[in-house]
Amino acid sequence: MKPHHLLAMLALVTPLTCFAGPVDVREAWAHATATAQPVGAGFATITNTGAADRLLGATCTCAQSVEIHSMSMDGGVMKMRKLDGIDIPAKGTVTLEPGAAHLMLIGLKAPFAEGQEVPVELRFDKAGTVKATIKVRARVPAGHEGHESMHKHH
Repeated sequence: MKPHHLLAMLALVTPLTCFAGPVDVREAWAHATATAQPVGAGFATITNTGAADRLLGATCTCAQSVEIHSMSMDGGVMKMRKLDGIDIPAKGTVTLEPGAAHLMLIGLKAPFAEGQEVPVELRFDKAGTVKATIKVRARVPAGHEGHESMHKHH
């Protein structure tokens, strides 16, 4: 291939990398955590304008690990489990929210403080890595933390 052909091909491909991909992560948030609380939960809205994809995992410098968890009620009993991923439908939206699927931030390196912004990277099967910022909200009253409170006591 002649050098000028390669440059022409790069000129066509390079601008595409400047635009956001088909998966967008918005409204990412978490509750402030107590000083000794080793875990936190992250929530967000994931919008996919492209073909079906799958959230495979996430990383955050604020925690030792990040897992995808689900929470559901079964006969008045809260059940939680680790998921290996979450399907993101084509041209669809998935909301990670309290009482449902969410990111579990395990081994927090420091407590989350209200107003803090925490960078997180979500890994998708097709879209690759998508960066987002978790905005920390005020702590919820005792007894209303849901998933986080269950991890504090075990």
